[in-house]
Amino acid sequence: MAKVTITQVKSIIDKPQSQKRTIQALGLGKISKSVSVEYTPQIAGMIKKVQHLVEVKEQ
Repeated sequence: MAKVTITQVKSIIDKPQSQKRTIQALGLGKISKSVSVEYTPQIAGMIKKVQHLVEVKEQ
């Protein structure tokens, strides 16, 4: 599987609770925090749900 780096670029203040939980499940929570994860269908769905809050780069 390919790995991707996900970086939070926007705040989760005033966002729906489901988006806040998705950000936490990805291991994010603060602006500029990054995580590297395997690109699976589950991760792809999570990224799609919060795509306006994160930046994704392939490794």
